[in-house]
Amino acid sequence: MATVFQGLAVRTPFSPPNALDSNKSLLHPPRSLSVSDRKGGLFIVRSEGRTNHVLRPRSRSDQFITSAVATKADSSSASTASKPGHELLLFEALREGLEEEMDRDPCVCVMGEDVGHYGGSYKVTKGLATKYGDLRVLDTPIAENSFTGMGIGAAMTGLRPIVEGMNMGFLLLAFNQISNNCGMLHYTSGGQFKIPIVIRGPGGVGRQLGAEHSQRLESYFQSIPGIQMVACSTPYNAKGLMKAAIRSDNPVILFEHVLLYNLKERIPDEEYICSLEEAEMVRPGEHVTILTYSRMRYHVMQAAKTLVNKGYDPEVIDIRSLKPFDLHTIGNSVKKTHRVLIVEECMRTGGIGASLTAAITENFHDYLDAPIVCLSSQDVPTPYAGTLEDWTVVQPAQIVTAVEQLCQ
Repeated sequence: MATVFQGLAVRTPFSPPNALDSNKSLLHPPRSLSVSDRKGGLFIVRSEGRTNHVLRPRSRSDQFITSAVATKADSSSASTASKPGHELLLFEALREGLEEEMDRDPCVCVMGEDVGHYGGSYKVTKGLATKYGDLRVLDTPIAENSFTGMGIGAAMTGLRPIVEGMNMGFLLLAFNQISNNCGMLHYTSGGQFKIPIVIRGPGGVGRQLGAEHSQRLESYFQSIPGIQMVACSTPYNAKGLMKAAIRSDNPVILFEHVLLYNLKERIPDEEYICSLEEAEMVRPGEHVTILTYSRMRYHVMQAAKTLVNKGYDPEVIDIRSLKPFDLHTIGNSVKKTHRVLIVEECMRTGGIGASLTAAITENFHDYLDAPIVCLSSQDVPTPYAGTLEDWTVVQPAQIVTAVEQLCQ
């Protein structure tokens, strides 16, 4: 396989791509942040596996659909028809971003199981093998450790590979390559090698996919030095983050959720990219800061409609960058609302929410008027039964209850 990429390197001249923030090191400390004199505390709330009868809303207008993937806010959907651009599903937006970067830079290539003429398990790479050939869109054996290591080696030679995991849970087989090679080689080589690789794939709790196919690996990878992690949640940021990740000189893991692939949104016709280190302000508010990402963004927005009817004004932020956190955007929100609720699909123990809680406590403790609340999935394997599956992850009714308690 090494000869394949040597041949590819010869055929495609390595014109240096315009990397996004290529001089920016992942080891740089976060921006210094001032602290005031407020007092706050910290506790974690477990996402308990209760039935909807326990969390029953008080009126018909407050009822929820469990595990629903909500549409975007009414204000944005109402004006969709008048917006310029074109409509794409999320998986199509990922493909469009990937295709644009492959057109732009001949060093960009794709590898993974069934990414070629089959088009990928979720059709993200459909049609790319026909257009770019089997060397740039490479089908691999079922051997995640091998083709992930091969992708890292290709990145060391100057290529910009995108490695697709058919399911994020399968990438545990490549954990050694991702940790000891992908994240550390730039440092251990004394800066001789850059590793401009993108590792992406579907994950999260789906529709009765079972425990092994419902993994959330954000918590596994967040402790690896030198790795950036982002999570897309809309077609717009899926395309923008894909393009930014490919252009970055750092290794980037792009998390996609299996239940969001069919979300549709109108995106601009002109080229754009999203910053890998910036959060997105989804809904401005005054009373409480709700931090979330990926699929939970839609559970939060569903809960926000009920909260507004109850007189609350939540500020919703999609953190998007799971490593590093955008403490500038998060900090400004905390200084305004003085209350924080974190909603994640990751496990409670050692999850993104735990790291985010620590970061907020360290930097903005004196701005907090109430303890930080974190709603996470239960520390159990994801059941196959649909009703049990719903109970293991955070539901909108729990978010409403948490905000009501937090704002008392």
